[in-house]
Amino acid sequence: MPHLFDELELRETTIRNRIAVSPMCQYSCEGKDGLATDWHQVHLGSRATGGAGLIISEAAAVEPRGRISPRDLGIWSREHADALADTTAFVKKHGATPAIQLAHAGRKASTYRPSARSDRTTVASEDGWTPVGPTAEPYPYDQPLDTHRLSVDEIQDVIDSFREAAEHALDAGFEAAEVHGAHGYLLHEFYSPVTNTREDEYGGDFAGRTRLVREVTRAVRAVWPDDKPVLVRLSATDWMGEENWTVEDTARLAPLLAEDGADLLDISGGANHPDQQIPHTGPHYQVPYAEQVRDALTDTDCAVGAVGAINTAPGADAVVRNGRADLVLQARQNLYDPNFPLHAAEELGVEPPVPRQYRRGF
Repeated sequence: MPHLFDELELRETTIRNRIAVSPMCQYSCEGKDGLATDWHQVHLGSRATGGAGLIISEAAAVEPRGRISPRDLGIWSREHADALADTTAFVKKHGATPAIQLAHAGRKASTYRPSARSDRTTVASEDGWTPVGPTAEPYPYDQPLDTHRLSVDEIQDVIDSFREAAEHALDAGFEAAEVHGAHGYLLHEFYSPVTNTREDEYGGDFAGRTRLVREVTRAVRAVWPDDKPVLVRLSATDWMGEENWTVEDTARLAPLLAEDGADLLDISGGANHPDQQIPHTGPHYQVPYAEQVRDALTDTDCAVGAVGAINTAPGADAVVRNGRADLVLQARQNLYDPNFPLHAAEELGVEPPVPRQYRRGF
């Protein structure tokens, strides 16, 4: 079995190790225009010098109303691509693979950034907008915003927005594209029975509810180069009651997404409703979901990434060595220690990929 510092081949893209930096919203587009700033370059670039193999940008909205907050990153125009070009060039120069997360916040859009309002009360008049979703049911924030139910024609516009955003991301220099289908955002809202009560072709049964995430994946794959990978992030479960998206549903969806052109499924969980009941949040608490999805993909070439408090070098290595996932994704741990991959390599007896400028410190 491979280990944490073996390369990972996705199509013709070689990722230097099995450590990925998860997408983490920075809420740092100060102009409220979705344009990347110096903060984004430092945030993503420092993860490249820190030794990670795959670095996924924060959720980049495919259209303005797809942002979580007015300060979120966007990728709906060539101007957004140009603002990210220096960042991707720096990441690649230092040996990492830059990926972008293509996202639409759906009914969870138009919120304050957490540092401004800890209660996450939605924006009413301060640069806000009307969120959209599979139904007009709003996300149950403290002060919910009226939500617009997308028509079938409007759904097609969303799919087109993902396709066009992927083209802009390619112009920006990204080597991989991740479709954000998790955490209660638009695509998750459609495939979950908790939030999708439509009765048309985009609702109802499993096939109807998963239609949008599959069509978006195909749309991105159609414009993304054949030698570069497409990833999809999924919530394995809603952690809700009987009317619930389950890990069994995710395992059923996984090979279909592989057919649609996905090369890696990034398996997370929850965040579709505040009433979710997470069983526990200890080390590796979501790895079993990734393992179950990986088992469903044995007849495909699609890889799987695991998340969930994978915070130590031996633990991360064990996830890969034991075949539970093909790579591990870190968020909070990587904020705490941007050089985690360098330190992990030393701990595991592997030569760390230290930039020459930093070698005297190792």
